[in-house]
Amino acid sequence: MTLDALLQRTDVWRGGRLTAAVKAVPSGFTELDELLGGGWPQGALTEIIMPRQGIGALRLLIPALARLSQGDRWICWVAPPHIPYAPALVNAGVDLSRILLVHPRAQQDGLWAVEQSLRSGNCAAVLAWPALDDKVILRRLQLAAEAGGALGVLFRPRHFVQRPSAAALRIQLASGIDGGLSVSVLKRRGGWVAGPVHLDNSLQTHGALALHSRGTTATGNFRSQWQ
Repeated sequence: MTLDALLQRTDVWRGGRLTAAVKAVPSGFTELDELLGGGWPQGALTEIIMPRQGIGALRLLIPALARLSQGDRWICWVAPPHIPYAPALVNAGVDLSRILLVHPRAQQDGLWAVEQSLRSGNCAAVLAWPALDDKVILRRLQLAAEAGGALGVLFRPRHFVQRPSAAALRIQLASGIDGGLSVSVLKRRGGWVAGPVHLDNSLQTHGALALHSRGTTATGNFRSQWQ
């Protein structure tokens, strides 16, 4: 393989600039798109690291999910910790007919469902909340997202911030003023650690949370039992 061919690969990190070949879904927030180099990376795994559930992480994704739901692929939610709140999704422009909820019967089935959904090519986005600490499995999910051209998003507790990860993008959230969020990039392809940016007034434009505040699912926060 020649050097030119090698540098065209999307899995090769080039210091000092973003990789232009990576496709991205606009986030709907100008400041965030600038931080991410265009938006959420397609065909890649993203980790969103947050201090607690309910901080508003899903509000960052709702504009992108609304855009993706206008296509012919699924928006797959695997074992969400709460029941997706349909009225809020509709108000944000998400087509509910493209939403697919997966509730694994056993915990060990959760990550299998994530990998298969990412790899299938039938899902535009796959959202999951796994409580795993296995860099080999994360590498498998990253490769599956590349194979299926999906936007893969893992919502992760704060204690994972120092753990190694094969995810193409890692961002960390913190509470901002006026109900907004502070977003920092911990890792991205072709770029350095960046941020934080503060999404306050613009974040409220996409107001309602997309999770019901009371209902929960039995398989949320599944743990890896892959062998």
